Amino acid sequence: MATIADIGLAAAINLLTAFAFLVAFAVLRLQPVNDRVYFSKWYLKGSRSSPTHAGTFGQKFVNFNWRSYLRFLEWIPAALKMPEPELIDHAGLDSAVFLRIYLIGLKIFIPIAVLAFGVLVPVNWTSTELEDSKSLEYSDIDKLSISNVSSGSQRFWAHVVMAYAFTFWTCYVLNKEYDIVASMRLHFLASVKRRPDQFTVLVRNVPPDPDESVDELVEHFFLVNHRDHYLTHQVVYNANTLAKLVEEKKKMVNWLDFYQLRYERNPSQRPTCKTGFLGLWGDKVDAIEYYTSKIDKLSDKEAAEREKIVKMPKFVMPAAFVSFRTRWGAAVCAQTQQTRNPTLWLTEWAPEPRDVYWHNLAIPFVSITVRRLIVAVAFFFLIFFFTIPVAFVQSLANIEGIEKVAPFLKPLIEVPVIKSFIQGFLPGIALKIFLILLPTILMIMSKFEGLVSLSSLQRRAASKYYLFLIVNVFLVSIIAGTAMQQLRSFIHQSATEIPKTIGVSIPQKASFFISFIMADGWAGIAGEILRLKSLIIFHLKNFFLVKTEKDREEAMDPGSIEFSTSEPQIQLYFLLGLVYSAVTPFLLPFILVFFALAYVVFRHQIINVYNQEYESAAAFWPDVHGRIITALIISQLLLFGLLSTKKAVDSTPFLIALPILTIWFHRYCKNRYEPAFVRYPLQEAMMKDTLEHAREPNLNLKAYLSNAYLHPVFKDDEENEDILASDDEKDCDSVLVPTKRQSRRNTPIPSKHGRSSPPSDVDVPLRL
Repeated sequence: MATIADIGLAAAINLLTAFAFLVAFAVLRLQPVNDRVYFSKWYLKGSRSSPTHAGTFGQKFVNFNWRSYLRFLEWIPAALKMPEPELIDHAGLDSAVFLRIYLIGLKIFIPIAVLAFGVLVPVNWTSTELEDSKSLEYSDIDKLSISNVSSGSQRFWAHVVMAYAFTFWTCYVLNKEYDIVASMRLHFLASVKRRPDQFTVLVRNVPPDPDESVDELVEHFFLVNHRDHYLTHQVVYNANTLAKLVEEKKKMVNWLDFYQLRYERNPSQRPTCKTGFLGLWGDKVDAIEYYTSKIDKLSDKEAAEREKIVKMPKFVMPAAFVSFRTRWGAAVCAQTQQTRNPTLWLTEWAPEPRDVYWHNLAIPFVSITVRRLIVAVAFFFLIFFFTIPVAFVQSLANIEGIEKVAPFLKPLIEVPVIKSFIQGFLPGIALKIFLILLPTILMIMSKFEGLVSLSSLQRRAASKYYLFLIVNVFLVSIIAGTAMQQLRSFIHQSATEIPKTIGVSIPQKASFFISFIMADGWAGIAGEILRLKSLIIFHLKNFFLVKTEKDREEAMDPGSIEFSTSEPQIQLYFLLGLVYSAVTPFLLPFILVFFALAYVVFRHQIINVYNQEYESAAAFWPDVHGRIITALIISQLLLFGLLSTKKAVDSTPFLIALPILTIWFHRYCKNRYEPAFVRYPLQEAMMKDTLEHAREPNLNLKAYLSNAYLHPVFKDDEENEDILASDDEKDCDSVLVPTKRQSRRNTPIPSKHGRSSPPSDVDVPLRL
């Protein structure tokens, strides 16, 4: 069981590690050769040039200006200097609002920490419950917790009052932030430049028709039902096979460039390679000729696949991106039901083109429900089986458990420094290692569910990750750790005393979570700014593969913030802070260090490094709010359970109202603010349309939108782009809607003639 000395040693190790990372970053960022890694965003914006292009040979690699090393911490005030409106223009609303999550942590927990240390710590420390008990094991940290208050004591009123204070303050901060972010989102949508998704709706589950193709059916339906606003559309093609061929060809081209570069450096010797797996075995051949022939074969396959997609109806999915003349028209279509049957012609706002996850557009809509059921079952078993490694991690935090399993290690483990290292540092590191592969698994599950945008994939994976952290990292850690720590007490006491033992023991897991916070939230965040992995990969690519400026840009690809992992990890700290604020306040300073350090680090990364791959206008904020509310309710229920085991019959009933008030507050925020994140006000759409029409009366919107949602694999091929794009020559203002349907002309339903009577060769016009 970790003591304050153990935590102190772990804090020293993590602080030294974090300091080493920060110093290494401060030195490496000053070297000209690393400039593209630590300021990649400015290069992508075209506002920064490489310092390696000037100076002597040595100055291209090393910064010899010793004065710059004296200012190695200047990046901190520089990161905090940029005001929020400028940050939104520079990095987008998603990035700016993501940073506000860290600010919320500071706003919530600084006053809570002051109150907790001013009221609860003295109340807990001056009690004597643990000293009077001879059966329970405890440390100095536990004396600062609620475990040290005697059963039935009137001192529990202090915890009840503080629980109300913490809840009201948290709700006040959340309400203010929800209001601010909702206003920021509406202002951003009103002021952002014209984008294709503002005019476009994704239509899914287009019903099959024997008389018309999907392309003709979509045009017919919207010319009839949205005749004053429909502009153009792009049907969705199943181009997944073609995309794989294009990606494979790109890899072959990269290898060809690599070997050609080698040959240019040494023309006296032709490069060779082996044809087997990963080039480890097989026949040795001329590398340039080999990859040239592979590229030629892939080009032929690619051309054949393109032709199949263009000519064969089976590659057309029952979905389309439909664009309108105005934002108002798109808003009406996206937010209304199109037909009597609510399962057909389903409409939703289209993601912006760079946010579309094209692979999932080829998934039939009817299979999505089955896919989500499969994922739910698989996720349940993932959580269930992951309890094994989590329980193993808990055993590392228990010296007695290790000595029972491996008694020969006892002399080594009992050395004070090693014992402090095992109990204060090792559990947090071990748990972080076990969680490395989890985000990848959860993202694969989310993709299998059939979501059609990268932002929705990130949010769905984040929801899974958060649930996993609650169950396995939080609840299982408490239960498993409690059982291991108090095993002797469970065995030698009566059954009626076990609930009391659990109630006393749960706060004792604070030392484990403190260890995890330091390993993940201190050293881990400092390691984030160093970008050691990205630095190594960039220099390897730059040395072996880069020969053009475009190659160099690809090599320095900075990536973006992984919302699916970063946000749930932040929420875990909210959960720990709220749960232990009234139970073991000693944990709160460690939480505050995390939020402060993470805010500075990620602000620097967002300004200088990350290039967000999509913009959802902070659509994730309702999820953030809901998870903090969930953490608040869990903390209230846990405190209620603890006080119940402590026989605080006078004060415990007063906690019943807290979860009820919190749920009511959540419902209020959901009704008051969430519509701004799921719907677009028609008034705002009309205002923006009117303003744009006044400023650009001759805007050719159809040309702007015609190819915006064409599959990326077709955009590099002008011929196929012309074939697949909507025909600009069609006159959508005509009062006659040409159709080949032999059934009713206005609503798409199966033809009564079916296959027995082929479609007429003459189009039948429909007068509107």
